[in-house]
Amino acid sequence: MELLEDLKDVEVLNFKDLPGPAPMVVENGKTFRENAIKKAVIASRFFDGLVIADDSGLEVEALGGKPGVRSARFARAKATDQENNEKLLKLLERIPENHRQARFVCHITLARTGTLLENFEGVVEGRVAAKPKGKNGFGYDPIFIPEGHDKTFGQITAEYKNRISHRGQALQKLKGAIGKYLA
Repeated sequence: MELLEDLKDVEVLNFKDLPGPAPMVVENGKTFRENAIKKAVIASRFFDGLVIADDSGLEVEALGGKPGVRSARFARAKATDQENNEKLLKLLERIPENHRQARFVCHITLARTGTLLENFEGVVEGRVAAKPKGKNGFGYDPIFIPEGHDKTFGQITAEYKNRISHRGQALQKLKGAIGKYLA
């Protein structure tokens, strides 16, 4: 939500702000893009106005792109961030750090009245650290080092992460396009 605060003349709400229960969406797409589109299109059938939904996660080259769309439930259904990080690090324990290339991917979809309007992608390349470092962020942030940096997402400020992250990139693209749908 804080990444959208600078949109002028736009009220940003989340499902907790709306009356009634949020629509249930099963995230069974094969890609982040498919899941983001599905969530936005389904939710936009229930609410007036523009709907934004995202799906994102970590892809590790040495693991053939895993955890991928299963990033949040990599260790098990309803896994904690720590459990997911531990599983990933266990799978990579024999892989040298210079062969742990990874990327965070985010797709943000804009929909209205059950119709896909646009989809925006953000990607940040990097690598998986040997052990967790830092307490900031969530998910895989303590073990992901973005390219050109020597600190994990867990060690940098939220403000700086929002400028360079996959989600920040996708939201910048959304912000550049959203004006044509607000008229």
